[in-house]
Amino acid sequence: MIKPTQTYSLVLGFLLMSVLGFSQSKKQQELEERRQALRTEIKQINELLFKDKTKQKSQISLIEDVNYRVNVRKNLIQVTNQQANLLTREINDNQNKITELRDELETLKASYAKMIETSYKSKSEQSRVMFLLSSTNFKQAYKRVQYLNQYANYQKEQGESIKTKTAELQETNTDLLRQKADKQKLIEENRVAQRELEKELVQHRELMASITKNLTNYTAQIKKKQREADQIDREIEKIIREAIAASNKKAGKTTTASSGFALTPEAAALAKDFVSNKGKLLWPVEKGVVKVRYGKQPSPLVPSVMIQSTGVRIATEKNAQVRAVFNGEVLRVISSKNGNPTLLIQHGNYITAYSNLSKIYVKKGDKVSTKQPVGEVFTNPANGETILSFSVFKETKTVNPAEWIYRM
Repeated sequence: MIKPTQTYSLVLGFLLMSVLGFSQSKKQQELEERRQALRTEIKQINELLFKDKTKQKSQISLIEDVNYRVNVRKNLIQVTNQQANLLTREINDNQNKITELRDELETLKASYAKMIETSYKSKSEQSRVMFLLSSTNFKQAYKRVQYLNQYANYQKEQGESIKTKTAELQETNTDLLRQKADKQKLIEENRVAQRELEKELVQHRELMASITKNLTNYTAQIKKKQREADQIDREIEKIIREAIAASNKKAGKTTTASSGFALTPEAAALAKDFVSNKGKLLWPVEKGVVKVRYGKQPSPLVPSVMIQSTGVRIATEKNAQVRAVFNGEVLRVISSKNGNPTLLIQHGNYITAYSNLSKIYVKKGDKVSTKQPVGEVFTNPANGETILSFSVFKETKTVNPAEWIYRM
């Protein structure tokens, strides 16, 4: 018979294994979601950046694209390795669990067999009657009746425990086989990904070797591109400052260096709604991959040259429509002498900026709603690239769009 202390230990061990199993299962699910997202991203990279081979890309664009795909592929391999390692731990846990369950099952069966043998020896009705009649008083007889009932119930419980443990053992065995199959599948997928990565790294090295021969020229191109981006940013900041001053003047307030928008109740409610949707905002294009992320970073072409990105650059498909990421009002359409138009949409004291457009469907003062088409992204006829520059401002300060747009 299993002692109470043994039962307590078994229950505690089962609970600890259950918690650990749940934790690992949740982590495995998170890794699988991340892996599928990276696979989708690689598929989109191939469709949006490498599909049209009739257009000759510049060396800068090509090295950016190859570098981007290499980094995503490395991330995919890393996440897949993490999944395989976690599965290895889960497999080991299940193998240990199977051993423990078998031991528990043997203990339960031995205890049950002993009870059955004891019951068989004293199973006659006469033995039971004599056991009761030999009581010295009514109270003792009553307790003996209770004991017989409890013993019968315990026999039944032990039988049910054996059934439960047997089913649990079978289920764990099934899980183990599935985990081994999943791990093998991940290993095979990683082998394929590793071969693709090796090809891409060869291409990357060849491109970098050709660029090194004319490094001065490419460095100048990067810096020129940065100056053009900085000019657009300064123009956007100037327009936002003018809008802040106008809102304060209308509200009868004096504008200072630290002034923000003087919001009407409706604008304040819109800003609050905008903030409450942080991390859930719509992508500004239906299909796209982020080629350049927010913040200061080394150029993928010339790592010694730093670039400052106040937003993100999204590669998308030809004739892609731009969508308002949230309800708002068109603040301004900026026409650039050296570049393509930029659209600014105001959401209370937040502004979203959409640059490098070929068409704009709205005008200053128009109310727009979430997902409403507001323009079209410009496609470079020389190389076939369709790139949208997208930024988010709080007052005049930029914030990271990836923290606002869903799964960016």
